[in-house]
Amino acid sequence: MGQNLELNHDHFQKEVTESTLPVIVDFWASWCGPCRMMGPVIEEVARDYAGKAKVFKVNTENNAQLAGEYGVISIPTLIYFKNGKPVDQIIGAVPKSVITKKLDALLS
Repeated sequence: MGQNLELNHDHFQKEVTESTLPVIVDFWASWCGPCRMMGPVIEEVARDYAGKAKVFKVNTENNAQLAGEYGVISIPTLIYFKNGKPVDQIIGAVPKSVITKKLDALLS
């Protein structure tokens, strides 16, 4: 992985809630099959939208408090943030086109 997409509680506020760019946060866990399937897709979206949006991953095993704060019950869950606030989400494994369509809406 070229860039470190992994976030923990300490960096979350600076990278997500204080970001001027739209942000996608992928809440995942290593034991979750659909999460592992989504990993390369998330990395691709991060590369495609570099400079236009930020993309991060939060391992729910290490950051259960953070997952709880955002009501993450099922994983993978992607939460979209704009101006530091959650504005949309996707639960479960989905095609890249579904992820980018929602992101494009935030960029327009």
